[in-house]
Amino acid sequence: AVKQLWGDGDHVPEIDDMMAEQEAIHGEKAKSVCDLFHDKAVRWQLITLFLVSSCMQLIGVNVVYFYAYNVFIKAGISPAQTHYVSLGIGITEILSTVLCVSGFSAEFHSAVIHVSLPSLQTTDSFSWVPYCSVALIFVFIMSFGIGPAGVLCPLPTEIFIQSYRPAAYVFNGVTNWIQLFVLGLLFPFIV
Repeated sequence: AVKQLWGDGDHVPEIDDMMAEQEAIHGEKAKSVCDLFHDKAVRWQLITLFLVSSCMQLIGVNVVYFYAYNVFIKAGISPAQTHYVSLGIGITEILSTVLCVSGFSAEFHSAVIHVSLPSLQTTDSFSWVPYCSVALIFVFIMSFGIGPAGVLCPLPTEIFIQSYRPAAYVFNGVTNWIQLFVLGLLFPFIV
């Protein structure tokens, strides 16, 4: 099965890792989220997962998703056309996932430029600034997709043994959605 999945090659080290993990858990059943919190052996993995999830919220991509509509309207795109621009954002994210090269630098630079543009929007002499804001939203989301977006999903698989993985995925999903909810509520007040 490993050769069929990964192709020809020497997969003995990976198979040895799988066998060692299987020996270590001795056929244990999947652990619950409560077990995840109570077992001190996985405390650092749980803290790591929480911190990475929290940092993903602080990157700002969800805020860009939340408030992109306002940027589109300010750029002069009619409300009837914003659905097509939003579809373009989704396609951009799919393309970035396919490309999947380092995007941290592009994401950082597009965020810095995007933050500095509102001061230019207040003057009438820079009519191109709203369109630049729209383009930077695309660049930012593309950069997120080819940079940090791919980190959070496989992380529980990499840092937890098989019996804890389902609970770790549940914990990861719940903390992600709670943080997203809080961020969505607090961001307008921060602005």
